[in-house]
Amino acid sequence: MNKKTLLVGLLVALAVAALLSPFASPSPDGLERVAEDQGFLHLAEGKELIHALMPDYVFPGIAHEGLATALAGVVGTLLVFAAMYLLVRVILRFNRNAGSEYAGNDQPSGNIQRKA
Repeated sequence: MNKKTLLVGLLVALAVAALLSPFASPSPDGLERVAEDQGFLHLAEGKELIHALMPDYVFPGIAHEGLATALAGVVGTLLVFAAMYLLVRVILRFNRNAGSEYAGNDQPSGNIQRKA
């Protein structure tokens, strides 16, 4: 995949995140809804294991809820893109290094085994 295609894909994802996220359902997700319906949601309040960077999919510190939601969508999209980009780079580097084990001979060396 070339850089232009990657950039266009990222821009489309950012546009979708920014423009459509404010229209997401305000209803709670499945697990939160069950806790609410069964009456034990209050037991979980203030007891999160990890502090959420963008609780309830809203960027903190911004008063306008639509803008805060759009910004949370953009930031979330950028974080996921960056994580996946780095993961792909690591995998490609690993595969390139593993491929050099086969250079010049038919048998793999070391612990690398060829799959049929």
